[in-house]
Amino acid sequence: MSASGLLAQLLNGLASASSLFLVSVGLSLIFGVTRTINFAHGSFFMLGAYLAFSSVESLAPHIGFWPALLLAPLACGLLGALTEIALLRRIYQAPELFQLLATFALVLVIKDAALWLWGPEELFGPRAAGLEGAVEILGRQFPSYDLLLIAVGPLVLLGLHLLLTRTRFGTLVRAATQDREMVGALGVNQAWLFTAVFALGTLLAGLAGALQLPREPASLEMDMTTIGAAFVVVVVGGMGSIPGAFIAALLIAQIKAVCIWLGVQEIAGVAVSFSKLTLVVEFVVMATVLIWRPWGLLGKPQAPARHGGAPEMPLRSASPQAVWAWSALVLGLAALPLLLAAENYATVLLTDMLSAALFAASLHFILGPGGMHSFGHAAYFGLGAYGAALAVRALDLPMEAALLFGPLAAAAGALLYGWFCVRLSGVYLTMLTLAFAQITWAIVFQWDDFTGGSNGLTGVWPSAWTDQGANFYWLALALCGAGIYLLRRMLFSPLGYALRAARDSAVRADAIGLDVRRIQWTALVIAAALAGVAGALFVFSKGSVAPDSLSVTKSVDALVMVLLGGIQTLAGPVVGSAAFTWLHDTVARNTDYWRALMGGIMLVLVLLFPQGIAGFAQQLQAWVASKKKVQVAA
Repeated sequence: MSASGLLAQLLNGLASASSLFLVSVGLSLIFGVTRTINFAHGSFFMLGAYLAFSSVESLAPHIGFWPALLLAPLACGLLGALTEIALLRRIYQAPELFQLLATFALVLVIKDAALWLWGPEELFGPRAAGLEGAVEILGRQFPSYDLLLIAVGPLVLLGLHLLLTRTRFGTLVRAATQDREMVGALGVNQAWLFTAVFALGTLLAGLAGALQLPREPASLEMDMTTIGAAFVVVVVGGMGSIPGAFIAALLIAQIKAVCIWLGVQEIAGVAVSFSKLTLVVEFVVMATVLIWRPWGLLGKPQAPARHGGAPEMPLRSASPQAVWAWSALVLGLAALPLLLAAENYATVLLTDMLSAALFAASLHFILGPGGMHSFGHAAYFGLGAYGAALAVRALDLPMEAALLFGPLAAAAGALLYGWFCVRLSGVYLTMLTLAFAQITWAIVFQWDDFTGGSNGLTGVWPSAWTDQGANFYWLALALCGAGIYLLRRMLFSPLGYALRAARDSAVRADAIGLDVRRIQWTALVIAAALAGVAGALFVFSKGSVAPDSLSVTKSVDALVMVLLGGIQTLAGPVVGSAAFTWLHDTVARNTDYWRALMGGIMLVLVLLFPQGIAGFAQQLQAWVASKKKVQVAA
């Protein structure tokens, strides 16, 4: 460690902070004005890099490097405007989670579009014209281009400040950030305001991607790695706060720079690798800020909405016909292996569907009836999987005991995280669950000696008796069926009614003597334990587990399953998980561009069946029944 080394790292941190600010400030504007959880914002960052590569390669010899580079963000802004008009404008009145589903589907479509246009390889762009060299600072060489990036962030901050404080457009944007319903009541055309803000936000994301090209190659992984960091900056700085985004980007980038400078240090005789903390430090910062100041460093509490949207549909007990139908389905699934050849792939796929169904049902338990939105439910699935795997590998326990150990590990995680999470609600709760899930993922990813690190744990096989025929499939059917039935029964127990009361009106629930936090905490622990059962079954069916089982993508998969099936129906998570798993397996085996096809299907379902597959079937059944009543009355 040296002073010159620290200075070099701090300068690198400033350059990274500028790039992070550029992509985050666009997301902050979109988030603050439209209240849309735009998961596709990282995709526009990625497109900015790819479009800059193509424009520089083809146009730089004719118009120069910098004009060619700056065409990329303009194209991203135009694509953003078209996306808002064609897609997002149709779902602004939908719940936030449906907006998430639509923008996640857009991520899949854009990723495969980039794969088709530019191929799977990383693309290295040329050095920035006139800034190819380096300057010497305290005896160390520092890239000249990074000095430009350091200056770009404050310049963009100044430009946005002037735009938002000196123009009528800026006044409307600031007003919409605080109270968009009032802006609409004053006669402002909200549709075109939202379009302009979305275009500006995607332009800034494209600018960040284009300016990043001389520093790193364009790749298909840029979208997901960027969107997580951007969400952290937006939440830490405060939704809609541009200075807050700048301060948050600086804070996170400089903490990372200091961690890299510290390297490996010995503390109380223990070697601590601070450089490894760079994978998790932003989420630790976000969790700390959310617990201390949920609306961010410079944000303000959101004004309450003047309309609550569509009311929640009451849950109904299953009719006798539905009970017979579900019983027949379970018996059919149990008898299916007897009708198939040994080692048939259908039983493998059905085992995956069963695990996914329990995982989705556990999320639905807290998401729909509980009203607790979560981006981090994969933490409990992964804890269950790793808990079972470690019980076998480290404790030498049999599968039967490991199937108990996994859910206990997941429940223990929920006991810890839930104590903090139940103190928040809405977007803040969503982001805190994301932070805890990412912290868990980082610990598992880096603890090589215990969890296997990035390689995970292998050789976790079930007991010998499950290798005979379809015994493991029947075990999965029994455990998942019992778990889903238990969740259903609890929704019609006093806990379930209290949970829905807390969702509908926490103030009224508290007034009649319900301990809202304790109820939500209990529900979260129950849901986590059953997600842990799903994770434990998953690890034994695959024989291994990797850190991907705790990733954000896994949490989003569970959300997609619930929303595809229908959040306001008890059958929704089961139907959605079956549809998602089958589509993923079928589409991935038949085309290289399976993400785009999956995303397209999801977009169609969101636009045509926002109530989900099971919800649509329920509404159709109610419509047919009403028609029959009218005919009988006539």
